[in-house]
Formats: sequence, structure tokens, C-alpha cells
Amino acid sequence: MLELVLKLFLAHIVGDFVFQPNKWVKSKEDKKYKSPYLYWHILIHTIALLIALQFNFNYWLGILIIVCSHYLIDLSKLYLIKKINVRWLFLWDQLAHLMVIFGVVRIYEIYEVDVSIFYKPQLLLFIIAVLLVTIVASIVMKLIISKWELNSNSNEMSLNDAGKYIGILERLFIFVFIITNNWQGIGFLLAAKSVFRFGDLSRSEDRKLTEYILIGTLFSFGLAILVGMGYNYILTTL
Repeated sequence: MLELVLKLFLAHIVGDFVFQPNKWVKSKEDKKYKSPYLYWHILIHTIALLIALQFNFNYWLGILIIVCSHYLIDLSKLYLIKKINVRWLFLWDQLAHLMVIFGVVRIYEIYEVDVSIFYKPQLLLFIIAVLLVTIVASIVMKLIISKWELNSNSNEMSLNDAGKYIGILERLFIFVFIITNNWQGIGFLLAAKSVFRFGDLSRSEDRKLTEYILIGTLFSFGLAILVGMGYNYILTTL
């Protein structure tokens, strides 16, 4: 079962990403079903499937289902691109393709999904920890440092919500470093952040900005370390 999934997934990656230039994407968005590149894309996807399956025509039904569904999904995406957020549309587009792939695999090979695995304490603990260092920590951080919040014009040149996502990513990195017992990675992360921030702080004479960044960094790192250590401790008791 896994071998067939990997073959179909590889064909999908090759057809949807490797051999689809930006020129083709732009043409499809502009001309929709009239774009010749839409059909070139489907042809390449078909060839990729045939090669991945070693031209085994016993899978003809699966190939037909994937190719036809791929055309319909892509065509629907082209007409929805101006109505739905592009990032969400991309996510749903890829999810639809994956559902088709697993549906085709189900035709040829019997498999069962063990739902009980999603309720194992180890997985539940991991999900809780990830939510704590991302969403929960972001809210806690906002509440804590709002006491020292700078004027809005202090961040007028920054990207929208950039600080929030930087914080989420750095806490995720720290969490991974801790649960994999790579504490030295935290030092490298802190050093890298200091290097990137040094330019901003050296050009700024605003002492409040320096203190604000330092407080935020220490709180962010502290929360991530606390969650990581708590995760490791509870995991050993399970």
C-alpha cells in the first residue's frame, strides 16, 4: 500500500510542481480552459503517472480517475482564484488531489485507518505542547508585553504580524531542539536572532525599542523552554 501511495505522490509532485513553469500558471489563470498549457500540464501529469507506475496498465482505472479529477480540480481552482484567498485555495487544491490519490489506492489495496492512534496520550501531549508554544504563547506574550507596548509608528516599516510569526517559529524551533535533546541549537538560534536584530538596534537610538525586543525575546524563549521541558517530563511518565 505504501509503495503505491509513494509512486502516485511522486507523480503528483513532479507533475504539479517540478514541470509546471510560472509561464504556464499565468497563462492558465488568464485564459482558464482556453489555455493550451492546462492540457500540457495534464499530459505531463499523465506521463509522470505512467512512469511512476512503470507503465503497468492494470492501474488504468486509477490513472484515468487521477487525470480526470486533476483536470476538474485545476479548472475549478482557476475560476475560484479571485473569489477565495490564494493561500487557502492552494491548500484545498492540494488536499483534494491527495484525497483522490488515497481514494485510488483504496481501489487496489485494502487498508484501514486506525483512529485510536489519534487518541494516544503521547500524540495528545505533543499536540497540546505545539499549541502551547504557538497560539497560546502568542496570546500570553501579547498580554504580558502589552504593558510596555511601543507606539504604532515604531513598527511602521515592519511587515504585518511579522513579529507574531517570527515568535511562533522561534518557539517551535526551541521546542524541537529541546525534545530532540539538542540544547546547543537554542544558542545558535539566539545568536542568529541577535545578528539580525543588531542592525536595527544599532541604527536606532530608541532605548525603549532595545528593551522591548529584549523582554520579548526572553519571554518567548522562556515559554518555549518551559513547555519543552514540561513535555519531556510528562512524556517520561506516560
